Amino acid sequence: MQKYTADKIRNVAIVGHGGSGKTMLAEHMLYTSGATERVGTTDAGSSQADFDPLEVKRHISIAASVLPLEWHGHKINLIDCPGYPDFIGDLHGVARVVEAMILVCEAKRDLDVGFELAWEIAEQHGLAKCIFVNKLERDNADYEGLMETLHARYGRKIVGVQIPIGHQAAFSGVLDLLNMKVYKGKDRGEEIEDIPAGYSAEAEERREKMMDAAAEGDDALAEKYLDGQELTAEEIEHGLLVGTETGRVVPVMVGSAASGVGIATLLDRIIGELPSPVEVPKVIDGKTWEPKADGPVSAFCFKTTADPYVGRINYLRIFGGTLKQDAILSNPRSEHDEKVHNLFYPHGKAQETAPEIIAGDICAVAKLQHTATGDTLTNDKNGVAFPAIAFPEAVYRIAIKPVTKVDEDKLGPSIDKLIEEDPTLRYTRDGSLHQEILEGLGDIHLEVAIEKLKSRFGVTVTTEDAKVPYRETIRGSAKAQGRHKRQTGGKGQFGDCWLRVEPTSRGTGFEFGSEVVGGSIPKNFIPAIEKGIRETLGKGFLAGYPVVDIKAVVYDGSYHDVDSSEAAFKIAGSLGFKAAAAAAQPVILEPIMDFEIDIPDECVGDVVGDLNGRRGHMQGMDPIAPGKTRVRASVPMATTMRYALELRSITKGRGRFTASINRYDPLPDHESKGLIAEYEKMRAAHEEESHH
Repeated sequence: MQKYTADKIRNVAIVGHGGSGKTMLAEHMLYTSGATERVGTTDAGSSQADFDPLEVKRHISIAASVLPLEWHGHKINLIDCPGYPDFIGDLHGVARVVEAMILVCEAKRDLDVGFELAWEIAEQHGLAKCIFVNKLERDNADYEGLMETLHARYGRKIVGVQIPIGHQAAFSGVLDLLNMKVYKGKDRGEEIEDIPAGYSAEAEERREKMMDAAAEGDDALAEKYLDGQELTAEEIEHGLLVGTETGRVVPVMVGSAASGVGIATLLDRIIGELPSPVEVPKVIDGKTWEPKADGPVSAFCFKTTADPYVGRINYLRIFGGTLKQDAILSNPRSEHDEKVHNLFYPHGKAQETAPEIIAGDICAVAKLQHTATGDTLTNDKNGVAFPAIAFPEAVYRIAIKPVTKVDEDKLGPSIDKLIEEDPTLRYTRDGSLHQEILEGLGDIHLEVAIEKLKSRFGVTVTTEDAKVPYRETIRGSAKAQGRHKRQTGGKGQFGDCWLRVEPTSRGTGFEFGSEVVGGSIPKNFIPAIEKGIRETLGKGFLAGYPVVDIKAVVYDGSYHDVDSSEAAFKIAGSLGFKAAAAAAQPVILEPIMDFEIDIPDECVGDVVGDLNGRRGHMQGMDPIAPGKTRVRASVPMATTMRYALELRSITKGRGRFTASINRYDPLPDHESKGLIAEYEKMRAAHEEESHH
């Protein structure tokens, strides 16, 4: 691949809902430009973008792929992004390193949730946008219905720059309003024809609207246009470019990723109407990053892959300077230097060695030791570290259990590698529940992570529902004796203590005190009593859950000069604590979550009704955008373990939420009885098994 200056580079993400045809569009763009010799397909597993075995197996994109191509003296770095919501994490990283997004949608009246989500992310990052209307050859294609929806949702910024020729199964070409010609798909190019009869009047009317939009962003063009002069194709394209840079214009193009119709004109529009790194320098934390090739190197890692054979590969966007092979760069976060040995252009799964990468371009580096997604690499001692990527929080959790001892030994390091690659995964060991918890953005997300553990790292795990982290405490005060006496010949065991227990305020944990006077228990045995109680705290006294927010005071007792020992008083402390707690109005506490749920206005009634059915308490509702409401509620965790999946069903994928544990409240009695009965049954079975 030849060397390009930053003004000849376009960094473009292809985004949209899963199944809208993004990957096929990228395949036809690669083929049309000559970057590949054939058009791959997801169904056949021959796609350049979806090369991971799990992508081939599932026929969906699960990770972003960098696919560079050359077109008319320009380099276009396409990044094909997953559309399924479970894999949206990559899009947050990609949005940091591109100047524009192509939003792909099917020719139908309703917009899919993946399209809306990608639009929101593009807006958050101030990216230029264009829309590619795909699947016009389908029998149920509804281009006009889609345009009505887009105009109703996003207003005047939606500007049609092309018209489909033919309808549904008869779709045959693209009428380009810039050149007023019809382009029909042809092998690696377009066959150009004049406008057919019946389209001229519509074309003139829509071209007028396109010129209106183009003239608005440029004073000189506006003056000429208002004087009644016709704008040239070059002037219109310049005006549209200015409009996309500012977000005032979103051009709408049409075509078919399956047949290749409209692909060459789309490539033309990318280099003509979407900005280069020079035209819209990135502004991050108030600092403008102009792509100067002769300054210090500033590179940002937006994606990492962890391959068991190749090792770590970091994908970088160069924001400043020129990165050369064997350069030594520092990482401000890890405080380590890195030597760039393996520098290359990624082409999907293929690689092209590169001696150097200029500012504005995208590359990859293999075998860096201390660099992760979101890190900055620089050779400037006074360089600024880019802010980390704000990934979405995990919303769905399961418990995993390694099958064999070998799996257990390999699980931790393998999970670490998966999280390097996908920072939206979370992994924790919950000692109180004796579970290893894997969290992510949905059920498919976690299924894929578990499949990766097996296929890449040879780790097999089983899954089960994650348990609710209940707690136990008391509501009253009580006193009880803990007495342990055993005589088995020779030296016996004797420990005797009197304990008082009382509740403390929520969140204080455990407090221990001693009021022993007169030497009824020697001071050296008091710590043993505390140790016995603390060991009991982790095991519970009602249903096996950890005990919290309780104070225990030892105030009396007795001892034996020969038979008393620390071990005996430790047992006595445990017995006394259990007896006192059982008499002090014991209660099980359940975690209460604070939820913030963003949903379309039309879903508010269904979502609120569903929350009420989960023992939820409404905290309020606020409008957050036209047609969107944020619902705030506190809800018991036990009723929301599958809420990510259930909210998706209620809102047809359009609802999103964040949740965090706010407090612990007493569990209703009928719920508590069920947990206690289940625990007693399990304990009885365990004792019977031990007896046998």
